[in-house]
Amino acid sequence: MTQRQWYIRGAVAGAAALLLAGCGGGDGDGAAASKALGKTELASVLPDAKAMPGWRTQLKPDAQEPVPDYPPTVCLAVDRKKRATACGGITYWGVSAYVRKPDATSLNFWTLAYKDEKTADAAYDALAEYYGGDRVGVGAVPVEIGEPGAERVSNRAGTGTMGGPATITQIRVGTTVLGVSTGNQGRKTVSDQEVKDLAAMFAERAQQAQNGDKPSAAVSGQ
Repeated sequence: MTQRQWYIRGAVAGAAALLLAGCGGGDGDGAAASKALGKTELASVLPDAKAMPGWRTQLKPDAQEPVPDYPPTVCLAVDRKKRATACGGITYWGVSAYVRKPDATSLNFWTLAYKDEKTADAAYDALAEYYGGDRVGVGAVPVEIGEPGAERVSNRAGTGTMGGPATITQIRVGTTVLGVSTGNQGRKTVSDQEVKDLAAMFAERAQQAQNGDKPSAAVSGQ
């Protein structure tokens, strides 16, 4: 495993081990484009500094091909068979990470790209089973995030892996599965509205890329 892979593992787990967990197995909006994304296209889906005013960059957006012997560290499932479903079909994957200095909130984004929508749908279900419910922390409750993407779910716990409030959100947009996690060591909770806004922005960027456009969606300044 490379030094970068170990760093990504620490960034994701330390921030709150937050992968987006989703519900259902819907086919999504039939009018939406769902083409497979290349490495550069997938990297562009990840929010960059321009898309994240008010946040300090910890890990710049980057995408890479998976290493067969070392699946992406954000790709986890309840058993070996479902992990093969979730991780075996990944064409490219990427991450970016941010921190908000005033309240020390950590924010992670990750993307998993697949060859087609059917493969992404199956992967989403396997990932959602692992990351849903109490995975973010004991006593997790759903966060209402509207209807970004074809499938989505978000959960919040009062105490996550960083010791404070945490959220995990998962969304499928066409041929991609997206993850967003937030966490901190204090008591300040990232509001439901902000979780919703982050999910909407990320899903829009994925759809823009699959439409053949340069992703431009961004969050408002904090």
